[in-house]
Amino acid sequence: MKKITKYGLSALCGSLAAVSAAHAGELSVAGAGTMTYTSVSNAVTGNPFGMSTNITFTGSGELDGGQTFALSIANDDKSVYSTASISLTTNSLGTFGLNQGGGGKGIGGYDDKSPTAWEESWGSGLSAGLDLPKGVSNSTNLNWTSPKIAATSLHVAYAPRNDGAQNNDKATSGAISHKGYGYDVVLDMNPQFDVGGFNLYAGYSFTDLGGGSEQAQGKARQDDHEEGVAGLILNVGPVTAGIQYMGEHLASQVEGNVNYYGNNSWGVAFNVNDNLSVSYGETWSKKGFVDPSDNENPARTEIEAINIAYTMGAASLKFAHAEMINGKYNTANDFDATTIALSLAF
Repeated sequence: MKKITKYGLSALCGSLAAVSAAHAGELSVAGAGTMTYTSVSNAVTGNPFGMSTNITFTGSGELDGGQTFALSIANDDKSVYSTASISLTTNSLGTFGLNQGGGGKGIGGYDDKSPTAWEESWGSGLSAGLDLPKGVSNSTNLNWTSPKIAATSLHVAYAPRNDGAQNNDKATSGAISHKGYGYDVVLDMNPQFDVGGFNLYAGYSFTDLGGGSEQAQGKARQDDHEEGVAGLILNVGPVTAGIQYMGEHLASQVEGNVNYYGNNSWGVAFNVNDNLSVSYGETWSKKGFVDPSDNENPARTEIEAINIAYTMGAASLKFAHAEMINGKYNTANDFDATTIALSLAF
């Protein structure tokens, strides 16, 4: 990580009296470049070479009372920016933040935590089209993380309109969506011991569907939008194993529409040494419909994957091979994918 500069906050003293020039913040930048080769069976892939350039700006500082603040802006894969967050960590009331994109502090950060040496089972070049729980993470949201008590923390995120918009300053998300306010609540327990530890977590997300003209948009509903996630990860020495379950209830009452998604995944990762790690994982995703007759044979996507990662200082060589059945919940999409990547961090 390379420090770019320091910026003084004394010019803000008129509006932020708690900030002192003696506690100037720091802005740092870190990044990575990744070169990939991807081959997908039974598909037209064209040029198999790819590249990503990822840059993350991180700012931090301290207020007079000992509270700390942080800024994070990530630029991934040629986007303007992918995620951004501003947070304030207090002495005793936890951390408050504003988040745009990414998992944030809601259930979007728990969409797939199964152990892996590199990518998720569905992240090795496959167009799996899985529907994963995101909660309010795709909308600009306020969030709070409680202080840890007995290695346990509570995460809460709230969006006044969970419409997937990420607003610039002095801007709003505009036209009213059929989605109203939304909130996420996650309980995360992560105790560690001499021989290992575990991570047990459970989360729930609610989005009100009373906003906008649902009838005009053809979105007849009988309930609100709900999502949930629960998982357990165990680590003992060099071995980490985990399993999790995810669900989404869309609440449609129109026959033939999608009514729910049910997902589960598991994985086992083994650190052979400080440089080499390998993993195996599987993911299943089921798509259910309003019409009960359609649910006798719900659409189901299945993926299994092997990942290998070898680190040499700032360079990492990675390999992933995955096999998928019924990708995008369609029986016509059975693919195998192999990806080789070289990443350089700076």
